[in-house]
Amino acid sequence: MIFEFDIEQTLERLLEQEDTDGDKKITVEDKGPKSFTVFYNEKSYKIKGTYHLSNLLQELVIQKLEGKAIAKIPLKKIEELPTDRISRMIKEYYWNGLTRTMDKSGIKRLTSDTKNKSLTSDVLPVYVPFKDDIAYKYYTDLEKTLPIKTIRLPENITPEYVKSINKSPGILSLRLEQKEKEVVGIPFVVPGGRFNEMYGWDSYFEAVGLMVDGKVTLAKSMADHFQYQIEHYGKILNANRSYYLTRTQPPFYSSLIREVYEVTKNKNWLKSHLETAIKAYETIWMVDGKRKTENGLNRYLAEGIGIPPETEEGHFDAIIEPFANKKGLTITEYIEAYDNGSIQNPLLDLYFLHDRSVRESGHDTSYRLDGNCADLNLVDLNCMLYKYETDFAELIQNEFDDLFAMGDQTLTGNYWMKKAKIRRELVDQYLWNAIKGMYFDYDTKLQKRSDFIAATTLLPLWCKLASKEQATQLVKNAIPQLLQQGGIAGSTQKSIGEISEKRPQRQWDYPNGWAPHQMMIWKGLLNYEYENLAQELIYRWLYMITRNAVDYNGTIPEKYDVVAATHKVFAEYGNVGTDFSYITREGFGWMNASYQYGLSLLQKEYRSLLDKLEHPDHVF
Repeated sequence: MIFEFDIEQTLERLLEQEDTDGDKKITVEDKGPKSFTVFYNEKSYKIKGTYHLSNLLQELVIQKLEGKAIAKIPLKKIEELPTDRISRMIKEYYWNGLTRTMDKSGIKRLTSDTKNKSLTSDVLPVYVPFKDDIAYKYYTDLEKTLPIKTIRLPENITPEYVKSINKSPGILSLRLEQKEKEVVGIPFVVPGGRFNEMYGWDSYFEAVGLMVDGKVTLAKSMADHFQYQIEHYGKILNANRSYYLTRTQPPFYSSLIREVYEVTKNKNWLKSHLETAIKAYETIWMVDGKRKTENGLNRYLAEGIGIPPETEEGHFDAIIEPFANKKGLTITEYIEAYDNGSIQNPLLDLYFLHDRSVRESGHDTSYRLDGNCADLNLVDLNCMLYKYETDFAELIQNEFDDLFAMGDQTLTGNYWMKKAKIRRELVDQYLWNAIKGMYFDYDTKLQKRSDFIAATTLLPLWCKLASKEQATQLVKNAIPQLLQQGGIAGSTQKSIGEISEKRPQRQWDYPNGWAPHQMMIWKGLLNYEYENLAQELIYRWLYMITRNAVDYNGTIPEKYDVVAATHKVFAEYGNVGTDFSYITREGFGWMNASYQYGLSLLQKEYRSLLDKLEHPDHVF
């Protein structure tokens, strides 16, 4: 059955009847009759319920955006099973909505930077690496037709230089390709909303979802951009904006190249990327006194000077106000004096060192990392670097006959396995609490373990660092404390302490849950053959996403409150992906990925229950 609609007339009638709160969506909060009469061959047909009505709204808008006046919509799309529809929309629409390029055809979409109104200007500065002559010429030529200004970066990028350009924030160039007589930008995926650039760890999780959807070329492009960033900026960037030049993000490069290679089997590509990944490991993470601490484990240590410019206006007012009052200045006056160096404040310098390091960790913000991030050997970071070491070992053994020539070195798998063994022993010594049967971050300054229980305690399962005995203890002790209705929470409620007006909710903590944690924990449980528990966690997470999408016009946001199993999260800057009209065109990068990845792992019988929206407490 295929209905034919006059789009404008039908939209007007549908919204007038069903969108009773006027938010340009049809949700469970609207008070309309939830029944809309349409016609097929002069016979009436009633479309009933929030979900089917919102599907009709979305399908009408899709065809309107295609420039049509008359829409032909099959009933099967209006009454599509929830998991089929959400998955199809991600694959066919949302990935495209999130894909960007850094060439003439795509750069206009990158000019918007809405994190802070001071970051937007009429002319977009495009910062180009010192040695990328092709990019410099390309963007200089584009100045004739686009409102951009090309700036060549110095060969040595210092924190002082980055501070000097904070008042002219712009985009950092990524890999361009010369194709015959034309220069084109290779594509990449952005997280969505206010995060309108290529982010470090988001890119890996997005790539996992892309590969599930058969978009391997796009996932490969993300790895190629990582390589470009390491070659030209010295690190995988927090994101490709100028104010992120001194900051990296959680390391997933080895995982990305390994998973792409498993599909493409391009040995030359693998060799090139493996060389770059080893270089990144050695120069970003293993320099003594930087991100490597005296005990041999690692930390985040974001360089930079002053206040992070990407934060919302007023974000640090509560921190700065006491210092301003002491000097008899307004907050604005104090910030200006601190920024120009006329006021020196070592306490604020230290505060911002830790704050930038939290942002480098990707977990901005959490009470786990509050005021001490640069002092912490984090469980999550050391798991990621352990996986680098074991990935390098296994790739060299399996793909390069156990000999990998790199410069004047010839590396073997055993070389990297020894490094991994040393790290595992250090993790056992510093991060494993045998009494509590869990992993905890280690404070190098206080020389003691934290007692903050976070989802990251489970990541040794993901990288296969835990022994079978440790895995048993970890699952027994951590899962019951972190598992909620919608999946694994960022932390336990007890760990975050009392929440008040002066001590507000942090978005990476209880009661919120995040896609990257879930995806790594699922994989970790499967690594240790906890199949039933993995199925439960996957089901709970997918149920929450599906229920919210069904009830709220297809909404797929950045994060969820997993305790209440809702997208209504208001910590810090709110929830990206919830503010749209009629139809979401993006979802949110790693949330899309978690849905596709989760469905690929979920057993068939659970998927049928998911389509019926069976509550997980009734299933498990």
